Amino acid sequence: MRLRSTRIPRDAVHHPVFARFYARMSVVAETRAGLAAVRSDLLAGLSGRVIEIGAGNGLNFAHYPPAVSEVVAIEPERSLRRLAVRSALRAGLPVDVVPGAAEALPVKSEAFDGAVASLVLCSVRDVERSLAEIVRVLRPGGELRFFEHVRAEDRAMAAAQRVLDRTVWPLLTGGCHTGRDTLAAIERAGFVVETYRRVRMPECGIRLPMSTCVLGVARRPDVPR
Repeated sequence: MRLRSTRIPRDAVHHPVFARFYARMSVVAETRAGLAAVRSDLLAGLSGRVIEIGAGNGLNFAHYPPAVSEVVAIEPERSLRRLAVRSALRAGLPVDVVPGAAEALPVKSEAFDGAVASLVLCSVRDVERSLAEIVRVLRPGGELRFFEHVRAEDRAMAAAQRVLDRTVWPLLTGGCHTGRDTLAAIERAGFVVETYRRVRMPECGIRLPMSTCVLGVARRPDVPR
């Protein structure tokens, strides 16, 4: 597959300390926080060629259904990308792990049947530009599967998220923001949100500023809106 040229460097995102922490904690969260089940729900029913934005260490790869013919996994962080390559070798379908940033995806337009954004739109530098790129690379009628941290519904937790997001949290967590209104951003980008539900992570225990998530499906219209 021919890659699209981009001005963004191959390793525009480099968080080696956070990457090591994330790689360990994400594996624990698969069972203890119920994240494996969420990944299965996120990817169920996908088919054809899929692009995954911000693949991390590749934990989604094992959950893609057999109807998916190929996954192109974009991961900008070098350490996580190496782990994603290892996960790709164990996957039951072709997975091509590619360096690149969400704001300038290194692939051709309208090349994919589906796109996956899993815990990544919270940390991209430019949400609108990233979503515009996802629109570009999806064929008309293609679908976006998303699972993201979002703004809490109650005022006290939303206020706590704003304080964290404006101070230490992005610095400690590779640019993550706990309280973005990602669902509204997806709609502004031109997607039609077909279904979504709010998910608490972890499912039980102490509620944290990053506990409020949304899981859903959106579709690029067949014709521009």
